[in-house]
Amino acid sequence: MSPELVSILVLVVVFVIATTRSVNMGALAFAAAFGVGTLVADLDADGIFAGFPGDLFVVLVGVTYLFAIARANGTTDWLVHAAVRLVRGRVALIPWVMFALTGALTAIGAVSPAAVAIVAPIALSFATRYAISPLLMGTMVVHGAQAGGFSPISIYGSIVNGIVEREGLPGSEVTLFLASLIANLLIAGVLFALFGGRKLWARGSVPTDGATGEGDAGFTDGEAPGPGTDATSGTATGTGPATSGATPATPATPATPTAPASPTAVAVRPGREAGDTGGTGDTGGTAGIIRLTPARIATLTALVALVVAVLGFDLDAGLTAVTLAVVLSTAWPDDSRRAVGEIAWSTVLLICGVLTYVGVLEEMGTITWAGEGVGGIGVPLLAAVLLCYIGAVVSAFASSVGIMGALIPLAVPFLAQGEIGAVGMVAALAVSATVVDVSPFSTNGALVLAAAPDVDRERFFRQLMVYGGIVVAAVPALAWLVLVVPGLG
Repeated sequence: MSPELVSILVLVVVFVIATTRSVNMGALAFAAAFGVGTLVADLDADGIFAGFPGDLFVVLVGVTYLFAIARANGTTDWLVHAAVRLVRGRVALIPWVMFALTGALTAIGAVSPAAVAIVAPIALSFATRYAISPLLMGTMVVHGAQAGGFSPISIYGSIVNGIVEREGLPGSEVTLFLASLIANLLIAGVLFALFGGRKLWARGSVPTDGATGEGDAGFTDGEAPGPGTDATSGTATGTGPATSGATPATPATPATPTAPASPTAVAVRPGREAGDTGGTGDTGGTAGIIRLTPARIATLTALVALVVAVLGFDLDAGLTAVTLAVVLSTAWPDDSRRAVGEIAWSTVLLICGVLTYVGVLEEMGTITWAGEGVGGIGVPLLAAVLLCYIGAVVSAFASSVGIMGALIPLAVPFLAQGEIGAVGMVAALAVSATVVDVSPFSTNGALVLAAAPDVDRERFFRQLMVYGGIVVAAVPALAWLVLVVPGLG
């Protein structure tokens, strides 16, 4: 058996173990890089670490550190509260507000499972209160997270654009972002029409007393981490049959309203007693009303500054985010102490491990070998659609980011032939590998499943599974048709 084939089979084993045993895929990839690099490729430690993505490490740590500070000081609570108030009694707008909110959170740097973990419990509680289909509400939250997930300063966007740059491929940050945004927006529109959206419009407005947070215990300061999240970070840690490579944990019972007027239950951050708002996250003594404090104003300013610095001045997103986080930490050190533990370390481990293993594959020539094999099919369009389906199927059970980190480098020799446009192909792979996160076997889908109160969970699980299957079957072909076929050289 050739060394190249051995390295590919080891990569498959990594995905299988991460899916079936809930072991972090990055840790497995580091071990695989050590084993394959030493025993098969005859590389020393320097050769193995040559593929370590130091730039992406800084982006992941910096952006999630800044967003963790926003969570710790209650800025994200204020954003959620403000978004819900925009509904003003129009029930039909609630799913779209949740879609936009999760999209905004991921677009400014939240890890997708973290954004879903923040919004899903609130969204599903609203669904129960106003008789909205939980399938509609849950999928709107997940697709919203993916809609903003490829902005130039987002985690997914930074990772994919970084990989494209490292591999020397032509790229377009705007095309990547718009492809995901439009794809998920169109899917959300179809979902809204099919799962009761028209009936919601017909219902008009409902009284908003106690439903928008004024005097409502559901919006006490202190975030409510979603079910299946780590108590200290709020990021997804385990979701049942498959966890996208994250550290396993048993999903907690979702928070449910304590009174009919409350859309969400009161949650207390770890380490606090009930009623203690703590630090900068206070509400000024008014239960349920989240007010802007100096720390929150500064954090909102920092988030805007990050966007301006990256988009307007082309500064590095990771270094800029770290700098802004340090400034906030210096001014409010209590929030910083909590935020350090909320950095998405499992995601950092995942990405750095997978890309380090991909670096080993590049060193030993596997990437070129596999790319020539795909190109050897002789039908460029067929090879392209196969790659999209591979990304979608595997991502439905494993890590979306890990899949993209592996597939894009594997496609480099194929794309280098010039018969398929690289920008469209990368965008199609990104869309195919992320829209399937509605699967209940993925982190986001499992968070939604766990967050839904007062539902038949077995039935809801089946609904998510069927819907996820439809997405896996249909979206890669559509993404290929729209994004790849027009770019055929």
